[in-house]
Amino acid sequence: MFGGMAALTLLCAVTLQAQDQQALPKSYSGITVEISPQIFATMCALDAAGFDADESTLAEMPARLALRADLLKMQGPATDAVRQFYRDHAFADPGETLSRYMAFALAVGPPPQFRFLVNQDLLPPDVLSIGGFQQVLADFYREAHLAARWAAIEPEYAPAMVRYGPPVRRLVTITDAYLREVLKPSTGNTFTVYVEPLVGNHTTFRNLGDRYAIVVGTGSQLPLDDIRHAYLHFLLDPMILRNRQLLFGKAALLNIAARAPRLPVEYQTDFTAFTDECLIKAVELRLNNLSPEQLEAAMRDDDQSGFVLVRPFVQQLQKFEKAEPSMSYYFPDLLAGINVDAEEKRLQSVTFAASEVAAAPKQAAAVNQSTELQRSLDEGDRQIALQNAPAAAATFEAILQKYPDQPRALYGLAIASVLEGKAQQAKELFEKLVSPAPGTPVSQGLAEPMDPNVTAWSHVYLGRMDDLQGDRDSALGEYRAALAVDGAPESARVAAQRGVAAAYAPASRPADNGTQKP
Repeated sequence: MFGGMAALTLLCAVTLQAQDQQALPKSYSGITVEISPQIFATMCALDAAGFDADESTLAEMPARLALRADLLKMQGPATDAVRQFYRDHAFADPGETLSRYMAFALAVGPPPQFRFLVNQDLLPPDVLSIGGFQQVLADFYREAHLAARWAAIEPEYAPAMVRYGPPVRRLVTITDAYLREVLKPSTGNTFTVYVEPLVGNHTTFRNLGDRYAIVVGTGSQLPLDDIRHAYLHFLLDPMILRNRQLLFGKAALLNIAARAPRLPVEYQTDFTAFTDECLIKAVELRLNNLSPEQLEAAMRDDDQSGFVLVRPFVQQLQKFEKAEPSMSYYFPDLLAGINVDAEEKRLQSVTFAASEVAAAPKQAAAVNQSTELQRSLDEGDRQIALQNAPAAAATFEAILQKYPDQPRALYGLAIASVLEGKAQQAKELFEKLVSPAPGTPVSQGLAEPMDPNVTAWSHVYLGRMDDLQGDRDSALGEYRAALAVDGAPESARVAAQRGVAAAYAPASRPADNGTQKP
């Protein structure tokens, strides 16, 4: 039986004395620190495409640094395809670009096929947004002889992997001890820390069914807080899911939390995910051994940010620390201890903090747009990524029935029309986006403000349509209008520059379609 956090700390310190200098074994109850040829190959493709990776992490990896320089100079059809794909799918934020490719690398199996590990309809939306990269990467892998390059460079990764071993083992031991959980490899659940120096300070965490994985870099400060947060998801997600029926009686609290401007949109209607995140935050606060003043300040900030279950979970965890059962068995009692009426009364005195993003009224309206609309738009984007034009068109048409002239829905329907071969309908929709008729919500600024991605790509499409009709002068006007859009994404600018240089002619393979999420 634990006697509070002090006893836990003493127990973990004794346990770690014999383990601290050891690297994490290959299999530690399904928990490993590894390197990945899939991630390596994906980063090599980004190297060749000119992605601005963090080379400062390669001081002790001269062969990998030399390889990066070689890849930048490579020539060949597969390399050209990689560069073209990267330009067509680049995002303004390099971190967002890297995150999507790392999510892809976590979702595929080993080279040279890079087969997806789950059915395509179960892939995360950020992976679907770079649909087609799988074959591009497979071709590049062969052309660049990455199998031989990986065999030569793999030993350089060993020190970075070993460096993570002791701190990850310590983190796992302390967390397991606090929750009093003993992991059983027979469950088949795995948690993997993948080390890739070139991701720098950026981390990517994903779970695909029973596989949890996080990609980390090798900076001077290891992202141990990020790893612990991911590991707590690995431990606690199954408990939350097993007890979903018990959550329903507390769901009224989400109606209050959802009004907080800082609460991320993904939690505003998903009480299961909201509860999960609040519990993880509460466990982190207890593991951090904060002073009473620090703990109160942290819980006050969570309340003001909308994570209103953190405080009651902390209170219940203090009782758990004095009990005997593991969290798996204690969890129903943890939930039962939360009094909804008392929490509703407490929250009447809580003032939610304003959004950290200083937004103009129109931007704030977009941020606070209904989650129903956001989810519908995301579903339409997903169908576009799957090249399912009829389903995408139906989704966007349904949105427009409820939200007339909603820009992203108009743009999505225009893309779906292109995919369906409905050129005239597509042209009318793109024209509506770049020149909204007087009196429409868009022209009056009453709908979502125009995204430069939508505007720029709409001009590009109109230019291509003019080229296909032989109207080169009009086409040039559209391409130049795309280049003049303030904040246009690089992919649209590249497409427009090509249009200015030469009249558009469809390639034999599917052309870029501007389907990256607006």
